[in-house]
Amino acid sequence: MADRPVHLASPALWCRATCLALPGTAVDSPFGPDSDVFRIHRKMFALLWNNPRVSDHLIVNLKAEPDEVPLLIAAHEIVRPGFHMNKRHWITVELSPEADLGFVEELIEDSYDNVVAGLPARLRSPLATLRGAPGGRRSPR
Repeated sequence: MADRPVHLASPALWCRATCLALPGTAVDSPFGPDSDVFRIHRKMFALLWNNPRVSDHLIVNLKAEPDEVPLLIAAHEIVRPGFHMNKRHWITVELSPEADLGFVEELIEDSYDNVVAGLPARLRSPLATLRGAPGGRRSPR
C-alpha cells in the first residue's frame, strides 16, 4: 500500500469502514455513543474512540503480537501502549494528520487476524475462505 497520510473529512468513517470490510465483523457501543467496538464472533479486535486525555485526535486500540508491541511503539510516533488495555497485547494508534493510512489499515487487519487466530477452528475456517488466505493469517511485515 502506498503511504497516504490521513487527510480525511472523517477519520472515524474511514476507520469504521475499514473494520467493517473485514469478514464477519460486527460493531456495537458498549462504552457509550462516543466509542465503537469492532468484534469478530464477539471477540473485540478494535476500539475506536476519542479521549482528550490521550490525544487531541481520534484513537483506535488494536490487538498486536506481544513481541511486536515494543517495536511498533519505538518505530512509529502514532503508536502507543494500549490505553486502558493489556499493554502486552494491545496498542493505541493515534489517527492524526501525520498517520500513514496504509500502515493503520495493516494494523487493523493484523488485529483482526490475531483475534481470528484465537477462535476455535470451526469458526476460523469460513473466515479464512472469505479472506482468500489459507489459515487467515498474513506473514509479518
